[in-house]
Amino acid sequence: MQVDLNGKSVLLGVTGSISAYKACDVARLFIKAGASVHVVMTPSAERFVSLLTFEALTRNAVLTENTESWSTELNHIDIGKKCDVFIIAPATANTLNKMSQGLADNILTQTFLAFKGSILLAPAANTQMLAHPTSMQSLTLLKAQGYSVITPQEKLLACGDVGAGALAEPSEIFFQTAKVLLKEDFWANRPVIVTGGGSREKIDEVRYVSNFSSGKMAKSLCLSLYLKGAKVHYIHSMGDEGLPLNITSEGFEDADGLLMRTQIAIDNHITNTKIPYLFMVAAVADFKPTSPQKGKVKKASLGEIWNIELTQTPDILSSLKRNHVKTIAFKAEMDSKEGLNNAINLLTQKQVDAVCYNLLQDAKSFGGDENEITFISKKAQISLGRSDKLSLSHKIVSEAKKLSSTQGSNGE
Repeated sequence: MQVDLNGKSVLLGVTGSISAYKACDVARLFIKAGASVHVVMTPSAERFVSLLTFEALTRNAVLTENTESWSTELNHIDIGKKCDVFIIAPATANTLNKMSQGLADNILTQTFLAFKGSILLAPAANTQMLAHPTSMQSLTLLKAQGYSVITPQEKLLACGDVGAGALAEPSEIFFQTAKVLLKEDFWANRPVIVTGGGSREKIDEVRYVSNFSSGKMAKSLCLSLYLKGAKVHYIHSMGDEGLPLNITSEGFEDADGLLMRTQIAIDNHITNTKIPYLFMVAAVADFKPTSPQKGKVKKASLGEIWNIELTQTPDILSSLKRNHVKTIAFKAEMDSKEGLNNAINLLTQKQVDAVCYNLLQDAKSFGGDENEITFISKKAQISLGRSDKLSLSHKIVSEAKKLSSTQGSNGE
């Protein structure tokens, strides 16, 4: 899932931690997304990674104590003026304590004080150094001042200790920074529930009835909504690998489990400030075995033919109590003649606000990196075209936002 940051400019601060080499991966992720990356390094950081490494990666001059120039924009005042966000990764305990007190005794802390935009801090230090009362007080103060702190990992540290202090994964640093760059007021802190993947209806303990749904469209929607600032809760059957850690998630197996978990999520996410949204992307099996067997049914005991009696699964959308929840259903069809009409009928049959209609060719249509969607509401049918699933998700989210256009600016 490729995030688009074209036109954005990122200032990356690097301090003297053993994890400074991971800042190269952070820079690389922003560059891959199309952003312009500028780097400022403390003298201690240069002991771990060379200036030349970052210049080769970013194709921009790196600001250090020795390269600062007042005849160009490569100085601690001007470098920040052309950047949209400042992320310090890694941020050592020493640097955090200095910044909380407004000390500016090196080029990075001077740049920190001069920067006007959003600043994110990704701490990396020995567990005891971060747990020291002074460091904890500094982090509390920095958060109170409005700076975002990206939680470090708990793992085996370079010093041999085990505990919290390892730099967050580069992908997590990238996602949290991209969210600052891309968030929208409408979606900011709005509760959103996304369901994804196919249900698995047990035949016995090792066999089940399911479908070819990959969950990729749902995961792309989760990421798109997260980047726009929503509080996303993902209910899935295919896992949440690759998504930001701040997206809460839980798994489901069968239609009954999906219904129960979605209803609980709706009840827990009702808010008096912003109307929740539900994106029902999960592909639920239409039928389930009437009498699932315990253990594994032996092939030898069945003979040549195994007749399995099936019964309908619950109709999730019809069963959910979702008053004051904007609902977008997803409808996959293979009938080119009646598929569109079937999707349109969902608006009244299931009492949903919109339907994302996808005409499939065959089983190979599942699991790909691209999709084609027609967004159907009571007002219009809009072809969103064919594109990669994250780009398509941005279009879906944009259309979903319009469903609240007749209400207050917050969809109240």
